[in-house]
Amino acid sequence: MNLPTSRFGAARNAVWNRSRFLLGIGLVLAVILPFAVRYQFSADGSRDSLEYSLIGTALAVVMGYYAFRKLGQYPGTRASYYILPSFTATFGIILAVFFFLRIDYSRLHFLASYAISVFWFFAAHFTLQRRRVLTLGVLPFGAVDSLRKIGHVRWVVLDNLARPAPAIDAIVADLRADIPDEWERYLTDRALDGVMVMHVKQIEESLTGRVAIEHLSENNFGSLIPGILYAKVKRLTDFLSVLVLAPLLLPLLAVVALLIRFDSRGPIIFRQQRMGYRGETFSMYKFRTMRVAEDSDGDARSAAITRNDDDRITRIGRVLRQYRIDELPQIVNILRGEMSWIGPRPEAAPLSLWYEAELPFYRYRHIVRPGITGWAQVKQGHVAEVDEVLWKLHYDFFYIKNFGIWLDVLIVAATIRTVLSGFGAR
Repeated sequence: MNLPTSRFGAARNAVWNRSRFLLGIGLVLAVILPFAVRYQFSADGSRDSLEYSLIGTALAVVMGYYAFRKLGQYPGTRASYYILPSFTATFGIILAVFFFLRIDYSRLHFLASYAISVFWFFAAHFTLQRRRVLTLGVLPFGAVDSLRKIGHVRWVVLDNLARPAPAIDAIVADLRADIPDEWERYLTDRALDGVMVMHVKQIEESLTGRVAIEHLSENNFGSLIPGILYAKVKRLTDFLSVLVLAPLLLPLLAVVALLIRFDSRGPIIFRQQRMGYRGETFSMYKFRTMRVAEDSDGDARSAAITRNDDDRITRIGRVLRQYRIDELPQIVNILRGEMSWIGPRPEAAPLSLWYEAELPFYRYRHIVRPGITGWAQVKQGHVAEVDEVLWKLHYDFFYIKNFGIWLDVLIVAATIRTVLSGFGAR
């Protein structure tokens, strides 16, 4: 779990200076050094390609460093997981631009720069950043007891003004509690000293990746309609990406369809009414992974819940569920504008109505398009019971509040790891 340490006033300057140092050394090792070595032994005619490569690799290193730093800022993530995919993506993008614009470049220089970049930032992360434990001071007033349940943080209780001020990254307090006057002055003095003072809800959100709302008037979303412009860009991106990927996915879909046909009787595609964008129901498509409905007993709500080791799941269905292949037919729902690649997972209509009756503001998760994968899926996995759904709802609120491209990129990367590990599958 990494918290964006740049948010904390006491460590802000040190972290920023260290970031500039790491990036500067990375540029020297991965860009300037390979260029200087190759330049000495290159012929005059090839030096233009080296100079272009110098510019391209410098951009790739800066972009890659910025990308993995941004991804590592989200709660529950480890920046080291995203070093390799970040630099792979940025170097790939720069190479693609060079290829399509017919710009001469040195393959060897790009390869050396890529390898050195990955090695350097991995080494720097493990030697400099993994040793650091986030240390937070807590004022023992109000609703702060829940903070102790959050791990990977050193909590220091600030209960005696006579003691010397400890070395901390930030101070956490329940700013809505009745804090004694002397402690109010203490918080003011620490803020003037440059130490970040955070409300307990703000720090819980940052550390857990969940947003809890008890009353709509208390929400700190800023707006109840998130990222209108990004939502339009995302919708266009979803549509175009399906058009590009569909020809590549069709052979896989055909093979899966044949396996389902030979494995058990019933339709290949399973259709189910789900609650979607703005609270409107739609028919969601999946590969069938269970026995047909007439073989199952119980009411609609019970039938919609998939439990651990559910005996209704077929042999091929378990494999499809583990690797999320059963979700691929939902590209049709994306084309129709009913879903996105990324968003809160749409629930079966009977379950959604049940949750709405039990949980406050459950319907608010429908403010964005539901997705094939999402923040709650990579953080929590599949859930069904009301108490589990409450936690899932907090993850959905976090996604809605932080609705943007970087969180979506993080979810894509985390989804790949989730698929390979089978986390949360039922």
